Amino acid sequence: MAPHHKNLTTEKIINKAIEIADVSGIEPLSMRFLAKELGATPMSLYRYVSNREDMLDKMVDIIFGEIDFPTIGNEWRAELRKRAISARAVLLSHKWALGLLDSRQNPGLSTLAHHNAVIGTLREGGFSIALTTQAMTILDAYIYGFILQELSLPTEEDGQFGEVGEAIVEALDSAQFPYLGELAAAQLASGLDFDNLFEVGLDIVLEGLTAYLGAQ
Repeated sequence: MAPHHKNLTTEKIINKAIEIADVSGIEPLSMRFLAKELGATPMSLYRYVSNREDMLDKMVDIIFGEIDFPTIGNEWRAELRKRAISARAVLLSHKWALGLLDSRQNPGLSTLAHHNAVIGTLREGGFSIALTTQAMTILDAYIYGFILQELSLPTEEDGQFGEVGEAIVEALDSAQFPYLGELAAAQLASGLDFDNLFEVGLDIVLEGLTAYLGAQ
């Protein structure tokens, strides 16, 4: 049996859990497995973390803390653009967190502070309560949806993009699907620049919100 770990802290436990999840996802992440990785007994973890759900709450809170907070009172578009780009970078580093960020019933202080900063930035930027809710929902839907699509597509880094692209182009009947064939061939030639695609789409969303705000 592993010895009682005298040097355990909540921070050490949660950081280890995040380290494991970054490699293996959250499916295998149990209190018993985490205790083994820390060289401690499962019971010793319960002094710091109530259960697995509490552990996930604390993990998500760390992730929210890593995302750049918008600064309330500054120009809202620039602040929310910065926040969105930071959120994508953080979530690409912690892929397991994508489906968990807005699902926790016991949000931590970083989570609450992050949402408060987003809301405050919009409210001070002239958004009504109703429009603030819409803007937050639209922005997060774009951020999370883009990342989900990005993670599901083959990449040039893993060597699959070219193989998959070539197979699609070769299999297409260009006479039957001329526009699809044209696009597939162009993407195969140029590759996919996800950084640029994300920022172009983000600017379109922000421009749309600006127009909507002006029409209110």
